Amino acid sequence: MSSRRSAMTLFSAPHDPWSHRVRIVLAEKGIPSDTVSVEPGRFPEDLLDLNPYHSVPTLVDRDLVLYDARVVTEYLDERYPHPPLMPIDPLERAKLRLAMYRIERDWYGPACRIDADTGSEDVPRLRRELRETVLASAELFRVRPYFLSTEFSLLDACVAPILWRLPHYGIDLPKEAQSIVRYAANIFPRPGFCASLTGAEQQMRVA
Repeated sequence: MSSRRSAMTLFSAPHDPWSHRVRIVLAEKGIPSDTVSVEPGRFPEDLLDLNPYHSVPTLVDRDLVLYDARVVTEYLDERYPHPPLMPIDPLERAKLRLAMYRIERDWYGPACRIDADTGSEDVPRLRRELRETVLASAELFRVRPYFLSTEFSLLDACVAPILWRLPHYGIDLPKEAQSIVRYAANIFPRPGFCASLTGAEQQMRVA
């Protein structure tokens, strides 16, 4: 059967921040996998059969199929525990999960609508909404070397794809956002982050 694969396979869209989030975790952990690039509206038959929602990212690990970015990244962190990308303490884990939930709602929500509604009259409003939400988090980037943590975590893998795409969305960061700029300058050169980028994503920051 096509759904039975010997290697871990990720169905991933080259522009999609949710897919990028999973690719970052795979790269940071050095997990061997095959990536199937999926263009919107042109899903391969395998993916249509495996995922009832016909969405990316979709991860296939032998007979296991997962298709939610947070579920996928937490599974990868538990299955491949080194390096750990979630804290051991239950309280700290809960705080990071809550922060990921807020980033998904407040950052990914408008970002994905900008991608989906290119040319729409709503795009300027969505762009302002995303910019203001990102700037509202500036103080949090000053607290620790990574976002709410002293080590790179799944939360950083969640935050980084949106920050990388800000120029692509037509969003600039003002001087008062230097904490975010410094954070990005620390995250983007990481070997795992660099390895996670598709050609399409690399072009998002080409001047």
